[in-house]
Amino acid sequence: MEPKISLTDIAYFAGLFDGEGCVQYKQRLDSKRKNRPKRYKVWRISLEMSMTDRGVMEWVHNLVKCGNLKLNVKNKSPSAKPYYKDQWRWRCSHRDAYQVAKLMWPFAQVKLHQLEQIIDHYEPEHSAPNIVSLETYRNK
Repeated sequence: MEPKISLTDIAYFAGLFDGEGCVQYKQRLDSKRKNRPKRYKVWRISLEMSMTDRGVMEWVHNLVKCGNLKLNVKNKSPSAKPYYKDQWRWRCSHRDAYQVAKLMWPFAQVKLHQLEQIIDHYEPEHSAPNIVSLETYRNK
């Protein structure tokens, strides 16, 4: 049996995300379908966080158990400065972003409005999001 996520860990993650994270909630028109010239609406819904500390980013990835964690090498291009550090980037999108947004919602401050937009996108009938139970989130 997996250990439960503590409220302290969720609050810490929400604080990290408020400072280092990025929320994308955008709609755009796309026309990249074959045999259909008509443009259609596409949603870009994602949560992303980047840091140079691998241990912290692995902790985040293990905490939420969704998304992906990749190394973004900064010194690939010839114009890169020698003091640039490689970054670890965690990203999740769509339904995973919705679940993580619900998890962080009670503790978020800076990005609260953006997280609520994602929650309202998937729960339009609710005016305020329900707090997800940790057991339900872990057993999904």
